[in-house]
Order: sequence, then structure tokens, then C-alpha cells
Amino acid sequence: MTTRGVLYVHSAPRALCPHVEWAVESVLGARVTLDWIRQPAAPGTWRAELSWQGQVGTASKLASALRGWHLLRFEVTAEPCPTAEGERYSSTPGLGIFHAVTGIHGDILVPEDRLRAALSRADRGETDLQAEVAKLLGKPWDDELEPFRYAGEGAPVRWLHQVV
Repeated sequence: MTTRGVLYVHSAPRALCPHVEWAVESVLGARVTLDWIRQPAAPGTWRAELSWQGQVGTASKLASALRGWHLLRFEVTAEPCPTAEGERYSSTPGLGIFHAVTGIHGDILVPEDRLRAALSRADRGETDLQAEVAKLLGKPWDDELEPFRYAGEGAPVRWLHQVV
């Protein structure tokens, strides 16, 4: 079963750009040349977008291939398909990686056990319930990435289909 999604590289130092392309190539199994443009939200960095199509699990492979570079900000999305829910991965240098399962309308689906754990921590006074729910929904990542998303409006997108 195949799905499709988008890789958003929100900011990368110039020296890292070819390494990002090589990592994406290794996951997709096809040559990748991203259209890099300057990222005005972080001078000295570059951004790119790539729409992809591939096997279910490709989004997690892309996120895993990119997560080791501390200076990289990115998001990977995968649409739901008949055999799998959708996914969203967000990564920032300060927060690390966030993963969420998404439904057919793009809403984040929070697993029951994670909600129970958040309620339990709040009941014990270890944390605030509102802060816990915000983390479950990826709000800290959204807050950090939002200026980078707007800075990239109008960026070129290239479609690539995974070679199977």
C-alpha cells in the first residue's frame, strides 16, 4: 500500500543541504535534487519542500534519516490510506522530534494511554494538564516552526515518486 506526503525542510545550513538530499535519496531510492531557497526567518539557512509518494512507513524513515542533525528544522507528513493512519513528524534543534498520528481530516489523534499518563502526572501535581495536552498536540513544535512556515510561502515544490 502506498501513501503520499510532504517533506518540509524549514531551515538548514548551506553545508548540510547536500547531506539532506543524500539522506532523502537513500530512503526514497531515487535521485533527489531539492530546490533550495533562502530562509528569511533564519538568515544564513536554506529551505526546501518535496512532495513524495511511497510505501506506508516512508514518513518515519525520512524523519529517522534526518533527525540526527542538530541544526536542521523539518517536518514530514504522510496522508492516511486504507491501511494506515496519517503521520506528522516535526523536529527542531531545541525540542528534538515530535510524532503524531493524524486522521483523515488532519487532526492529531492522541492515544488513550498517553492521555491517561498526562492526567496521572497532572493529578500528582507534577505538571499542569494544559501544558501536558499542549505537548501531546505538538504545540511547542508548532510555536517554534510557525515563523519558518510563513517564511516559506510560495516556495517551489517538486513531486517525486518512490521507485519500488
